[in-house]
Parts: sequence; structure tokens; C-alpha cells
Amino acid sequence: MKKLNIVLIIAFFMGTQVLSAQEKQRNHDQSSLKRAVAVIIPTKANTVHGVVKFEEVNNGVHVVANLAGLAHGKHGFHIHEFGDINSDDGSSAGGHFNPTGMPHSMPMNDKRHTGDMGNIEADETNNAHLDYIDPVMRLNGPYSIVGHSVIVHEKEDDFTTQPTGNAGSRIGYGVIGISK
Repeated sequence: MKKLNIVLIIAFFMGTQVLSAQEKQRNHDQSSLKRAVAVIIPTKANTVHGVVKFEEVNNGVHVVANLAGLAHGKHGFHIHEFGDINSDDGSSAGGHFNPTGMPHSMPMNDKRHTGDMGNIEADETNNAHLDYIDPVMRLNGPYSIVGHSVIVHEKEDDFTTQPTGNAGSRIGYGVIGISK
């Protein structure tokens, strides 16, 4: 009986060591993400398409977006809570990604949704480019944007209407995935 108890204790200890090593590897892999990407496709009856790249840098996440097929002007641009783009209208992506329970605001405000990226502005040729460093976003840890979605809205974000910015319908979407 004593020998069986010792064997069980050793087996338990070895099992916890294996699980601990697996957990450390998973945490290492997750914390070492440096880049992510979302390929934007149009929702039903829309034409927006493009790519949004995210790269972790010392002071936040460098966001570079290049979109085409937009109406001239500003369009709300947000990260939403779910990486689900199975609905024709983008509603399956849920609301803005807001893990800290902050109010909706401008992208350079410290007290804002993690997913608030402000507006992206399309020129006369219906193309838009955005390039900035976001101080709140993260690619790693509990507030990682990876696995969530990017939504492009029909209208300009007013930065005050809660919780959405009154940016209108969702005209484009893409899931944020791991990039090389």
C-alpha cells in the first residue's frame, strides 16, 4: 500500500510538471506575438476591402490600414468583441471590444474602449490609409486583440455617442489573426 501511495505521488508530481511545462510553453507562445493582420471584406451590398496590419512596438501597437472601395469621407473604424463574421451585416461581431469597461472615446484617449480606432478617411479615389501607434491595444495577454474583428462603418464616428460613436451600419469586416 505504501509503495502504491509513493507511485501515485510521483505520478501526480510528474503530471503537474508536464502540465506546468505545457502552460509555460503556451504562455510563452502567446506572449511572443509580434504581428497580427485582418483582411477586410465587404458586408452584403458593400464594396470595402483591404488589409489592416498590427505590430507590437515598445509604446503600443503600430496599426497600418489600407482600404479601398469606401465612399469619400470618414468612416468609424473599430475592433469588435467577437471574431465572428458569419452574418451578412456584421452583427455577429458583437459590440466594441471593451474588456476594461471604459466609455467610447477617441483612439488617443487613455479612457476608451480598447477597440476604439477612431475614423479612417477615404480620399476622392475611395481609398483610405491609416498609420498610427495605438497606446492601449495589445497583441498579448488578457486584453489581446487577436481573435477579435475589425469593423469598418458607414459613417463617421462622433466620439461621444455611447457606446458606438453613432457610426452607422457595418460595411466591412475581418478577423484579426496571427501574422508572420
